[in-house]
Amino acid sequence: MLQRMMFGLLFCCVLIDQIGLGAVGRLPLNDNWKVKQVRGRNWYPAQVPGVVQSDLMRNDIIPDPFVGMNERAVQWVDKEDWVYETTFELGTELLEHDNLRLVFEGLDTYADVYLNDVKVIVADNMFRCWRTGCKDLLLPGENTLRVCFHSPIKRDLPKFMALDYEYPALNDQSENGGILNYKVSVFARKAGYNYGWDWGPRLVTMGIWRPVYLEYWNTMRLEDVHISTSEVSERSARIEVEIELDSLRSCLGRFQISNATSGLIYAERPVTITRGSNRFNQAFILKNPRLWWSNGLGSPTLYDFKVTVAVDGRVYDSRTVPVGIRSIRLVTDRDMNGRGSSFYFELNGEPVFMKGANYIPNDSFMPRVSKERYRDVVARAVDANMNMLRVWGGGIYEDDYFYELCDRNGILIWQDFMFACSLYPCDDQMAANIRAEAVDNVKRLRNHACIALWCGNNEMNEGWHCWGWKQRFTKLGLADKVLGEYNRVFLDILPSVVKEYDPKTDYRSSSPYSDLYPSERNDLSGDRHNWDVWHGQAPFAVYEQAVPRFMSEYGFQSFPQLSTVKRYNPDEKHWDIESDVMLAHQRHPRGNELIRIYMERNYREPKDFESFLYMSQLLQADGMRLAIEAHRRNMPYCMGTLYWQHNDCWPVASWSTSDYYGNWKAAHYRVRAGFEDVIVSLTRADDRLQLYLVSDLRQPLSGMINLRMLDLSGNLLRERFEKVGLGANTANRVLDIDYYDFIASNAPENVVLHTTFESGDIRVQSVNFLAPLRQVDLPPASLQTDISAFNGGFSICVSSDLFARGVYLSVDHEKPLFFSDNYFDLLPGEKKIVVVRTSMSEYEFRNRLRVISMCDAVD
Repeated sequence: MLQRMMFGLLFCCVLIDQIGLGAVGRLPLNDNWKVKQVRGRNWYPAQVPGVVQSDLMRNDIIPDPFVGMNERAVQWVDKEDWVYETTFELGTELLEHDNLRLVFEGLDTYADVYLNDVKVIVADNMFRCWRTGCKDLLLPGENTLRVCFHSPIKRDLPKFMALDYEYPALNDQSENGGILNYKVSVFARKAGYNYGWDWGPRLVTMGIWRPVYLEYWNTMRLEDVHISTSEVSERSARIEVEIELDSLRSCLGRFQISNATSGLIYAERPVTITRGSNRFNQAFILKNPRLWWSNGLGSPTLYDFKVTVAVDGRVYDSRTVPVGIRSIRLVTDRDMNGRGSSFYFELNGEPVFMKGANYIPNDSFMPRVSKERYRDVVARAVDANMNMLRVWGGGIYEDDYFYELCDRNGILIWQDFMFACSLYPCDDQMAANIRAEAVDNVKRLRNHACIALWCGNNEMNEGWHCWGWKQRFTKLGLADKVLGEYNRVFLDILPSVVKEYDPKTDYRSSSPYSDLYPSERNDLSGDRHNWDVWHGQAPFAVYEQAVPRFMSEYGFQSFPQLSTVKRYNPDEKHWDIESDVMLAHQRHPRGNELIRIYMERNYREPKDFESFLYMSQLLQADGMRLAIEAHRRNMPYCMGTLYWQHNDCWPVASWSTSDYYGNWKAAHYRVRAGFEDVIVSLTRADDRLQLYLVSDLRQPLSGMINLRMLDLSGNLLRERFEKVGLGANTANRVLDIDYYDFIASNAPENVVLHTTFESGDIRVQSVNFLAPLRQVDLPPASLQTDISAFNGGFSICVSSDLFARGVYLSVDHEKPLFFSDNYFDLLPGEKKIVVVRTSMSEYEFRNRLRVISMCDAVD
């Protein structure tokens, strides 16, 4: 084995020394761009990757649409055509390569590309990578590259006007865009959220939104490498490698697969290379693999597999692919005597309860999302104990770096194709375009260990059957046509692409979707989106009554914290949730009304604007907690809870649990607790108090339950201890007691229940009320803080003389600070340690720190 490794290292060193002109290279073309309105004369410096709106902001042509009501002032931009241009120098050495190819990883959306005044690309899909050979067009010295973008509004309006019927596009805010009710978004292969959503602005972008570069190589190059795993166990795994190689000549070559870190050679063999496109397959067995596990179950180990192609000792191309050794499948077996079917993910042979959220694009202008912001948004998922994010279909296929982060952190991805909440026309040209889009993205993403599922669309099947679409088109005599277009895309094109290019990953045609009951909403089969809470105004208790096999969408809105509001609404005279500015940043037509309705049901009335923001967050957190605990209590019947939504694309009142600037709302802290590996969950069923213990751990555990009833001054009224055990990866009811016997003569509105479970290093707790909070007479708690400084921040010990609900720490600072815990309930006499990292001086921190609880927010 040692000799084999040494030979491999020597072989690689010799090959590297001989690379020379055999190397595949890339010349970035992201610099020195300028932009102008086609019908204008002035050129302005531009940034690539970028979009027109962000370039106009940098040049002070338009205001920041995220501030105030400025969104309205920039709607003219998407009605204009724009041109980008740059020049670049090439030397003769680069031009001598056999192959030169111009690559745009993303053009948004309708664009003509000219190289030295010759049209070389006509683009019509934001989600595709556009490539063209250009060796004969490039010149020594200066070359000019120009991209002309056509207004997607002007391009697609004639398509809309040509029809005597309309495709539904519920979230297309055409009126905000100044084009009446002409909902043109369905005609463009472009991010749907650009046209507005009930959490996002209408900012229809154009631009070179992903990198552009020249590729150059001699003789041959690796076009693609696909590495997949099968027959996975802790003892061995079968690794299957498929490569696509383009060659200008026929020859004998050598194909090698090695470990890029250690140099260990896994497989190598001679291959016969023919002129044109070649495909080679190789499999090998990896002994005792370190498996890739999702967050919370183990290490997300990655192997760096290196694939090398050489001829006569010269390396012509190589590629290193990080791969997680794992198996994953979606299990949808019949059960309940045929009335139901399971819906759970099995990772490395083990059922895994999915804990996570729906994920939307991080910005309305995606090119300005930095690697730092990607690291932050994934870290927020990891820190909240998530193991899955659903990349939702109204946004984008994300940047490679996002998926790399998910690979490294054990975050599984439910990947939608980019179709959501609409119906889409699909003639032959569009079908070919969609297929090319799917091929591009499946091939780009399939090597990522995080990819768990491909899903055709968001809510389109439900829209057809439950939102009146079928009835509407039936009346028009168009049901067969429109349904045929749907079936062509989601039952033919997309599944066939997944089967051809990523056959080991499951595909679902739509979400939600029930295999057994495809034309109705139900909790017996498939995944479910529950919007009875919020849209249907159902009480939070519905979450406990309607538990599906897998909950892939549900949620509740809240406002961001005051520091975020100040950034888009700095003038205090607009600090009213019904002000024009606040309504511009509340995109749901009934959003404020619904928050008020639920607030009146559950809480007392907030005393002012800032208190309303704060209490809206507690309200959202309470709703999310109830849902998450109900779903987890019911495992293995229910095996997943993905709430709506993880993040925001701009500062807004929304369903997100962390705002546009990354600040954790109350719900994100509550989600973190609800997604712990082990939780205790107390619920009332008629006259019974039932306590559940839930564990995602892969081993059984035993420990002690302590259930206490306290009054709001901290006096112990009742207490019960129970020694309990629990199997691996399951949920059980461990305590079932008579409600009235337990509370005895105590008034429900004057007590709180505190439950703990301890097992070795594990200690989890929960606080529950026996009456709605609006009936609880919260005492005037006096909060004390003891602050200790350390290098890089402060430790805050928070305590209270009386019960304190929703203790909230904040610091008035230009950059909001992150507190290790926040919005927590505090028992009388309990001491809570909260850590915050900051470079502020101790004097400044002490003077700016503010600590409140719910009793301070109501009169």
